[in-house]
Amino acid sequence: VSLQGGVDNEVSLTAYITIALLEIPLPVTHSVVRNALFCLETAAGEKENHVYTKALMAYAFALAGKEEKRKALLASLEREAVKKDGSVHWQRPGKEPEVALPYYHSRAPSAEVEMTSYVLLAHLTTQPAPSQQELSFAALIAKWISAQQNPNGGFSSTQ
Repeated sequence: VSLQGGVDNEVSLTAYITIALLEIPLPVTHSVVRNALFCLETAAGEKENHVYTKALMAYAFALAGKEEKRKALLASLEREAVKKDGSVHWQRPGKEPEVALPYYHSRAPSAEVEMTSYVLLAHLTTQPAPSQQELSFAALIAKWISAQQNPNGGFSSTQ
């Protein structure tokens, strides 16, 4: 479950596997990929998807070249974004507000780094290329991600 950002469901696992298959790359016409994408398309219509699951699905649809689905999920994710200090990120629903701690304690939990990174990948993975607007938004996401690095350049994430 920790590998899935604390989300334990078939949809997020299906999205993970679909991403892995598309990154091989297997073609979207491959029967396993086609079936997985069909499952994700069905799930994408549900209202109660967790923000982490939406981030994974957005990247899977981006890799598959399914622009409409990618854009719809990114629009939904943008409504749930935390925008502050000139950066953008996503956090788990119902998360306690952050406490002001010394700088070396203020790293985000790994699930938040992971889901925000998937949203960034979904913004940048589009054909022929991301629009100027998407690149500007992606820069705000990248700013937050880079602020999560520890002094050695790594992240709290195991991913």
